[in-house]
Amino acid sequence: MRAIQFDRFGDPDVLKLVDLPSPRYDADMALVSIEAASINPSDVKNVQGRMAQTLLPRIPGRDYSGIVVAGPADWIGAEVWGSGGDVGFTRDGTHAEQIAVSVASLRRKPKALSHVEAASIGVNFIAAWCGIMTAARLQPGETLAVIGLGGVGSAAVQIAKRHGARVIGIDRHQPHPGSPVLSAVESVITPEEDPVAQLNELTGNGADVVFDTVGGSMFETALRMLALRGRLVEISATDRRQISFDLADFYHNEHQLLGIDTLKRDLTASAMMLEQLASGFEEGFYRAPIIAGTYGLEQAQEAYRLVGGGARGRIVLTPGV
Repeated sequence: MRAIQFDRFGDPDVLKLVDLPSPRYDADMALVSIEAASINPSDVKNVQGRMAQTLLPRIPGRDYSGIVVAGPADWIGAEVWGSGGDVGFTRDGTHAEQIAVSVASLRRKPKALSHVEAASIGVNFIAAWCGIMTAARLQPGETLAVIGLGGVGSAAVQIAKRHGARVIGIDRHQPHPGSPVLSAVESVITPEEDPVAQLNELTGNGADVVFDTVGGSMFETALRMLALRGRLVEISATDRRQISFDLADFYHNEHQLLGIDTLKRDLTASAMMLEQLASGFEEGFYRAPIIAGTYGLEQAQEAYRLVGGGARGRIVLTPGV
């Protein structure tokens, strides 16, 4: 099979198109022909050497959509999708023509999604689900404020809306006219003025849950957005790892601070969340992100550069093209 592989860390130039034997699999596994695999910012960081757990040489890539070509008879020919925090780091990933996965991790792709769309869902929607549903346990009728309306933020507002929450977005830019965000958020606050004051004006007392996809310098602002007994979920430290806050205010307001790392969820754990998300796509309630471009494996370096440069919309590799 053809695959993208790197044996040293660096910029996308270290990615090489190679020919490798098909992955080995046993009775508890299946072989999947990959139709599409998105590139996440974490994949770019992985190639750069910013993921301490990565073992070299390695095929990167976390998300995929494809067709089962070998394994249990009842799975042969099935269109499946998947994602994991182990693939691409401690085991070979999805930026290849094939991948071997455990049968326990197989989930049928929603028919409403194309392979390219399904391959763009994994990391973003899993991070959002982990943050607002698993960690914060968002309840119907509560108010959720989402800081950063990129891939994860867009997923979060859709999930929250479907589960009956009131959703307010905070971002430097208004969403793209075709963004799924627009049909899910009540309002989008831009930080040209005090975003905390704007949020309080809309809610009266802040948000029950703040989902901060930016972190770093936005942490203090996010904390000030919380209502009494509010929960703050952090998934990133974009521009600053060290933060400080008023501990007395924190405990007097009975706030909770929650951290989420999707790298701790392997293919099987991630599959359980995709299973819960699938009906939202089948019913048309969730929408796939905007696809900014599709690229063959031979164009992987270019595609990685686009993601590393902050491309708006998803960049997807199509190994069979």
